[in-house]
Amino acid sequence: MADALLSLAADPLNLLGSIAVQQAQQQINLIVGVDEEIQKFSDCFRNVQAMLNDAEKRQSTDAAVKLWLDQLRDVYYMMDDVLDKWDTARIKSEIQKEEERAVTNSNPAALKKKVPCSFFPSLSCCFGQVDNLSLRHEIGHMIENLKQTLDDILKDKVTYGFNLTRHSHVEVERPTTTSFVDVSDIIGRDNYRDELLSNLLGVGGQEERNPRVISLVGMGGIGKSTLAQLAYNHSEIQVHFKLKIWICVSDPFDQCKVAKAIIEYIEGQSPNITELQSLLPHICDLIGKRKFFLVLDVVWTEEFIKWEPFKNALKCGAQGSRILVTTQKINVAEMMESSHMINLEILSSDDYWLMFSKIAFSNKDLHQCRDLEELARKLVNKCKGLPLATKTLGRHMHGKRSKEEWERVLYNNLWEVEDIEKVLLGPLLLSYNELSLSEKQCFLYCVVFKKDHQFDRLELIIHWMAQGYINLKGNMEMEDIAEEYFQKLAMCSFFQDFKKDENDGRIKSCKMHDIVHDFAQSMTKEVCFTIEGNEEVKRNFKRARQLSLIVEETFLESIYEAKNLRTLFLLSHERDYEFNMHLSNSCHHFRCLRTLILDCPFTKLPDAVKNLIHLRCLHMCWNVKIEELPETLCNLCNLQALNIDNGEYFKKLPQGIGKLINLRQLRFHTNHSWYKLKFPNGIGKLTCLKTLSVFNIGGKDDKEGCKLGELKNLNQLRGSFKFPNGRCRGGPECTVEEEDTSPRFGTRFLR
Repeated sequence: MADALLSLAADPLNLLGSIAVQQAQQQINLIVGVDEEIQKFSDCFRNVQAMLNDAEKRQSTDAAVKLWLDQLRDVYYMMDDVLDKWDTARIKSEIQKEEERAVTNSNPAALKKKVPCSFFPSLSCCFGQVDNLSLRHEIGHMIENLKQTLDDILKDKVTYGFNLTRHSHVEVERPTTTSFVDVSDIIGRDNYRDELLSNLLGVGGQEERNPRVISLVGMGGIGKSTLAQLAYNHSEIQVHFKLKIWICVSDPFDQCKVAKAIIEYIEGQSPNITELQSLLPHICDLIGKRKFFLVLDVVWTEEFIKWEPFKNALKCGAQGSRILVTTQKINVAEMMESSHMINLEILSSDDYWLMFSKIAFSNKDLHQCRDLEELARKLVNKCKGLPLATKTLGRHMHGKRSKEEWERVLYNNLWEVEDIEKVLLGPLLLSYNELSLSEKQCFLYCVVFKKDHQFDRLELIIHWMAQGYINLKGNMEMEDIAEEYFQKLAMCSFFQDFKKDENDGRIKSCKMHDIVHDFAQSMTKEVCFTIEGNEEVKRNFKRARQLSLIVEETFLESIYEAKNLRTLFLLSHERDYEFNMHLSNSCHHFRCLRTLILDCPFTKLPDAVKNLIHLRCLHMCWNVKIEELPETLCNLCNLQALNIDNGEYFKKLPQGIGKLINLRQLRFHTNHSWYKLKFPNGIGKLTCLKTLSVFNIGGKDDKEGCKLGELKNLNQLRGSFKFPNGRCRGGPECTVEEEDTSPRFGTRFLR
């Protein structure tokens, strides 16, 4: 193929000369070899993913690694864009071929009228279209440039101990807990204490599993170990159990180390035995027929195979023995077959103020305390009821006497105060490092929402899919894998305040603790921004990937530097403002966008939206006044979710909607005017569609309106939708509602 193309370039006119021919040869080789290079590039992309997962575990302990990781992560996203651009072109080519076949079948004469390309006429048989040739040339150069950039970055991988095929593991320092505690320091846990003691001391039925396992579950710093210490040292526990053992398990779960620790706790010295097979019978001999109380503090492993030998060995104890487990992961409590699980919540405002003031103001005179109290109350609110943060902040402020010192901490992020950061970072980073790279990406994405945001589970899943965070496996659907990610984050205590569906018990919505949000923000501070109003703070947007922009009087022009932006939220209550122009500019500048959420009074979606070839999610909220979508939107063949909440204004879908072959969610917030919405022909081509909230049937004389028969191929539909006087012919999980009872998909972002 290359020789054929070269002969065209070196025609008898010889316009370019021998040097130009050589250059043409190089360019043609580049074009022809793109297919093979794409495959190699894709393999390299997966290797970079593996390296990122390894490198992220080390960034907090090595500043140089963080800088190197930032470079690698930036290249990773650029590689993803290149691969997506190629895949998009492939999809568009297939759509075009399908359209040509349809035209040919309906009008065979159209094939004869097709005008051949006037330049390099034989290229159509090689690549289909000249535009495809141009794309190959562009992709080829992008791959070459990125390969060089990646090579430069990877030269340093040996310096940092990384290898493409062998991952290094640098463990984060994990604090060791003990059974000692000052009971007078524990505040606001009386109810949990009573519940725990009742389960430890209570007499179970004859069929009670022995020993009985009880678990304390909650996010890092919530006070699980402290509550376990309180129970361990309680006078009734001292009398009830003659044998008490405290083991800090932590991670990794070293079976021999744990077994030796149990023996050493009982005998007072470590055994010389090194084999688990010999250690476990020794444990049986020591606890045989004795009623024991064993605390396994800070358990991380979910592997039953590691716990099972201990479970069997500990059955040697007398009836009424108890095991108390503390963990951040609900899955651990379930794996250890806990008969009772206590989920710890945050302290009340009165309790965390009492805890803070007791530490911060001890040994201070009353007059000084009164002068600082107003600042102190504002400051302690940053801890949002988390005991570890409250204690740490109290200790940090203990020696500070001036208002200036207190104000300096008040107006800083807690993560910018070194003494506090060191203590808070540990528990959260341990949970974070338990996640896969995809799960980490999903967790960090949550920071684009404001603190105290009520996360809708379906919203998060759609956003994660749009960002490409879902690592496909087997025949599982993206939505189902994303559900697993959500459950993992919930089980690891990254979310709280769950609201569940009354029918199936599944989580509908949740919140994120402010400290957890701050942690995620600290991990993404160079790539995720929220700009409120007319901030004059200078920001470097060149690495930005997520941006929430709340527009007031002016539009921040400097955001156009964010060429690699992947998520853009635009929010404003302004009415007399030229929003349409800025939306058009955004479509020209932000060509890497995967998610676009509009909550401004736009009246038109510009034709330039066609530039957003990577776009997966478009959400129009209540403030948007757009009545119809442009036909150019139908060029966005990667679009997965189209969510329209401005039902008061919206009236018409584009005629070419059938080209959105990857669309999975088509949702409308329905109201009194939903019946005005026109559905064009082509809905039946959206065979990936899983959610369709409304469907209007075109009338008999409506040539452009969609007919009921179009639904017969939509066999992936789930849930329910409504339409007048019709019957659902979608997938087996699809039902019809005469009235809309489904929850509204969207929320008002950035409120």
